[in-house]
Amino acid sequence: MKGRRFTSGLASMIPGTLALGIACIPACGRADRLAPSPALATLAQVAVVDAGAVYVTSAAVAAGNASPAPDEREPSACPKGMILVDGAYCPDVEQTCLEWMDPPGDRYEHFRCKRYKSPATCKGPRAHERFCIDEVERTEAGSDLPRNHMSWTSATELCEANGARLCKTREWQFACEGEEMLPYPYGWQRDADACNVDVMHGLGRVGRLVDHRTPASAHPACVSPFGVHDMAGNVDEWATVEGAPPGKREVMKGSWWLPGRHACRSFQGGHGPLYGGTETGARCCKDAP
Repeated sequence: MKGRRFTSGLASMIPGTLALGIACIPACGRADRLAPSPALATLAQVAVVDAGAVYVTSAAVAAGNASPAPDEREPSACPKGMILVDGAYCPDVEQTCLEWMDPPGDRYEHFRCKRYKSPATCKGPRAHERFCIDEVERTEAGSDLPRNHMSWTSATELCEANGARLCKTREWQFACEGEEMLPYPYGWQRDADACNVDVMHGLGRVGRLVDHRTPASAHPACVSPFGVHDMAGNVDEWATVEGAPPGKREVMKGSWWLPGRHACRSFQGGHGPLYGGTETGARCCKDAP
């Protein structure tokens, strides 16, 4: 099947309508989350690009060899529950889908990629990034279920109350894909069993989504090159687009449990700072020393 390339950068995101990061179906959750119009569906074929990174703990790891023993690891620069991301980030990436999951002519034919071409292409200079990010999505008190009904505003307040902040889009993507610029946090081919994604039935109806969240420990294979969990599916995670004005700076990353994109570079925008639903959660970042 003919491949389709995905390229873009932050600049492509600010001037116009935000490309959608998920495939909505009639039972999507709210009237404003219904399936996109043909024009938006076309925009949705462009995946936002912001970057990749790797936390290298030793020369052996950098060389691609086995992970170091626990007593050989560098002391963490991040608080408990957070992971250090430190590496070379590519702001402008080209990723080519070699095979789609949905048939030609389907309204979502360019949403779910079965397998991508490896390797991806970095189309410009890389930049060094170093920050801390939550190992798992922020959970409810006394539970390992991720929080939901979070808006961009409430997620911002939650992170700041804990001495952190919402992740910038480039940080979120960097933590998801690694320096290799993986399209999915776990690799080049889509694996519906790795993460809480592609729930086909029992989704509910508009305004009344059925809750299909799973605990943070439920999908051990849903992990990025840095060891960050559930960056595809489970709950949508709010992030901030640097330089974008209010109304366009608020995007959701990772998508939720429905059959959506779930790629590191995809996103959903257009909900503004106050929307929060059954499917919206939070993950925090923090500057690293």
